[in-house]
Amino acid sequence: MRELAAELGVSRATLHRWVGSRDHLLAEILWSETAAVFDNVTFTGRGAAGVADAIGSFVSTVNGSLAFRTFLQREPERALRLLTTKASVVQSRTIAQLTSLLTSEITAGRLTPPLRLPDVAYVLVRLGESFIYTDVITGEEPDAEKARAAVAALLS
Repeated sequence: MRELAAELGVSRATLHRWVGSRDHLLAEILWSETAAVFDNVTFTGRGAAGVADAIGSFVSTVNGSLAFRTFLQREPERALRLLTTKASVVQSRTIAQLTSLLTSEITAGRLTPPLRLPDVAYVLVRLGESFIYTDVITGEEPDAEKARAAVAALLS
């Protein structure tokens, strides 16, 4: 925050008034990047298979981000707290984004969820997270194909 304040030519107090804490600023940056990935994920609207492909594509894109992987490796506890808990806006906004996609598929008659819609969206987000943060959680390599297969199995 000190370096950012200096670069902007403001005091640290001013920067904190503008953006809040370092964690809040990081969470907003992470959401901005997450939203950009959502905007670039191709979704063809094909029911369970389309949702699975979209989530697989999302996980693959995130896993391929050098900046994201570096942040996750440098600050794993902070990253997981900011990305996967109610302490951050990232997970709740991701669930809302996915709820919208699922609602469209349900309304079009292409998807019958196995659980209530909020629960399905939450489970799918957690499933995706499991295959993005695998290296931090279990030490295994992240795998977008496993995320796609898990989502397809859950929704089929």
